[in-house]
Amino acid sequence: MPTIEQLRAETPACAQKIHLNNAGASLQPAPVIEAVHRHLDLESQIGGYEAADAMAVEKWGFYTSIAQLLHAKPHNIAFSASATDAYAKALSAFPWQAGDVIITTENDYSSNQIAFLSLQKRLGIKLLRARNLPSGGVDVDDLERLVRLNRPRLVAVTHVPTNSGLVQPIAAIGKICREQETWYLVDACQSAGQMELDVSSIGCDFLTATMRKYMRGPRGAGFLFASDRVLNAGLELLLPDMHGADWTGADEYVTAKTAKRFEYWEMPIALLLGSKVAVDYALEVGLGFAETRINQLAQLTRQLLAEVPGVRVLDEGEQLCGIVTAHANHWEPKALMEKLHSANINGRIATRAAAQIDFSQKGVEWALRLSPHYYNTEEEIHCLAEVLQKA
Repeated sequence: MPTIEQLRAETPACAQKIHLNNAGASLQPAPVIEAVHRHLDLESQIGGYEAADAMAVEKWGFYTSIAQLLHAKPHNIAFSASATDAYAKALSAFPWQAGDVIITTENDYSSNQIAFLSLQKRLGIKLLRARNLPSGGVDVDDLERLVRLNRPRLVAVTHVPTNSGLVQPIAAIGKICREQETWYLVDACQSAGQMELDVSSIGCDFLTATMRKYMRGPRGAGFLFASDRVLNAGLELLLPDMHGADWTGADEYVTAKTAKRFEYWEMPIALLLGSKVAVDYALEVGLGFAETRINQLAQLTRQLLAEVPGVRVLDEGEQLCGIVTAHANHWEPKALMEKLHSANINGRIATRAAAQIDFSQKGVEWALRLSPHYYNTEEEIHCLAEVLQKA
């Protein structure tokens, strides 16, 4: 297991910044940066097509590494441009009809909620949200009741919402979906890289994530898991191309047998190769170590924030993770961010646009979002608290 000193040495920006915006985009380790640069250099030397051909074996490594990360098989993995790209592809695979039901939660990611509302507006599907428990997080019993009553085409749950440290009970929900033979889509955008993900234990049909957050990969890259059930049922992109399908006759095409059917031919090979290195790096560090370390730093952050006069920590739920949100009436977002930046601290403001339901229930218009990673230190968290004491 690497030391914190080693992890920081392999993260060049740690020398200049206290980076607490890992729920936005983590600092990439040196091996990831080098892998991306190396392939861009190769493209400049021999050409883009030729460079892709030369890295055919290395490209395949992306799929085997993601499969190892998810305890899946390589044929179930597809590359995507982002988590939202992967999510939209999964949603497009269903033959939606007016009256079809999607069941989700009040804490699902804003882009997902917008996609559901678009399907409701354009195609006449029905969107239902399971209620929250008083302690925070989805009421699994209420979700099961909705599933049994409405026989939805899809249950869609965000594992960790962008606006909170909440961790949703996705495995318990997966059990309900399997029992009721309901399709199940999990957004693991914020959880991939900061905790173990086992798709067989989760019981999902689709799982989507990005590389730029806790995975510490490059921006512009993500991945999609599609189960054998999805592949065997013939679910595919609404608009496949010549990569995900073969044009076999003037009026015929045949869809790829693997999750390749959810990819397009054009993809950034440098980012795919950098993503492969990021996954291998995460596996070498260890997801168990990452989760423990991140949770320790997040808990320290919550503790110190709660000690600042007037500050309210907003995170609720039976299980919390590395995202910390807080609000104070005497804070003003722009001035607060300027204060943090002047101290070389990266954080983020989450607005109501990202959490219409959650922030309405909590009575806030915005929140300060802080998200440590395993390469952060306790000293950095204490420095943050000192700055916020004076904000």
